[in-house]
Amino acid sequence: MLSLTAQWIDADFQLRNVILHSQEFPGSHTAAALVTAFENMFQTWNIPKEKVHVILRDNARNMVKAMKDAGWQSLGCMAHTLQLAVHEGVLSQRSISDIAAIGRRIVGHFKHSPLAYSRLQNVQKDLLQTPKKLQQDVATRWNSTYYMLKSLLEQKRALATYVADFDLPDTFSASQWGLIENMLSLLEPFEELTQKISKASTSAADVIPSVMALKRFLGNEVALDHGVKTSKATLLEAVSRRFAEMEKEPLYSLATIIDPRYKDRLFSNEVKAEVKGRLLDLLVEQQPPDQAPGASAASDTDEPVEKVPRVGWISSMLDEIMEEAGPEPQAHGDDNTAAVQSQVALYLSEPAISMSAQPLAYWRAKQGRFPALTKVARAYLSAPCTSVEIEGFN
Repeated sequence: MLSLTAQWIDADFQLRNVILHSQEFPGSHTAAALVTAFENMFQTWNIPKEKVHVILRDNARNMVKAMKDAGWQSLGCMAHTLQLAVHEGVLSQRSISDIAAIGRRIVGHFKHSPLAYSRLQNVQKDLLQTPKKLQQDVATRWNSTYYMLKSLLEQKRALATYVADFDLPDTFSASQWGLIENMLSLLEPFEELTQKISKASTSAADVIPSVMALKRFLGNEVALDHGVKTSKATLLEAVSRRFAEMEKEPLYSLATIIDPRYKDRLFSNEVKAEVKGRLLDLLVEQQPPDQAPGASAASDTDEPVEKVPRVGWISSMLDEIMEEAGPEPQAHGDDNTAAVQSQVALYLSEPAISMSAQPLAYWRAKQGRFPALTKVARAYLSAPCTSVEIEGFN
């Protein structure tokens, strides 16, 4: 199945998306065939190439080559990249793959035997537990394996009682139960992030901060690391390799700096100067020769910036990183500063908004004050970082 979904920010700074096209894609999935298919979809909807800011794709080589050959800017689906990193760093390890295989046999036993499932429900009731089904995993979703093992751990007592009276095709050893518990703790931030990036409101601006938070978590040594230190190190290496070029990708770095929750606070001094230069170049390019962007230093009457609940590992790690970034740089008046530089300097000098605030609400309130930056925000914050919701349609 090949789908085309359009996403944009409307005049009222509301994020909109609509599925334009979805079709079966028979035959060889070569890069050339993919280019032809996408070109036909764009032509059907009369979408000129210059109107396409970025195309979100998976990480398959044929898809990457298709985007490059056609000259389309593209980004890999973050959920798919996390899937690859977790598989390389954890699920491919023999001890973990053995545990997953045992889990599938146990879950499959109850799934295919109504009698066995009925007996398990009776055991759960005898233990004063709410009857729950065990969850089956899916090969293409690493977090489905996480949920399968979590559901088994939650029913550890019920399964031990069940196996005392009835047969099971396999069981976990005491050490395997311990490994499951530690592995779930290790993967909890990845599941938290997967849920976060699966929401339509998450944009390309969240990639760099989220990966930094993951690397911070994986780099911290804690007592709960017993039995999973090797997995943790391997997972850190996989994440670092899979996202090695993220700061060099303008579609990510510009989205991050134009997000008022992050601005340039997460970048090293070297990267900060580079990204700021990209932003200035972009602003100059988009301005007519006889028109310079203005910036008002006066405080405007801002609309309340909407907030969303924020808890969990990723949020905690981001708080640490932002605190270490230190105080925001202060802007100094300079009559010789170009208008575009003045607008960027003023924007960056002001405090970043709360991590739980809504970036689009900020830009709706600031569009009169930072008109040129608002135009950049409308483009770069419209790009999603994952195609999970689109795949759900299929």
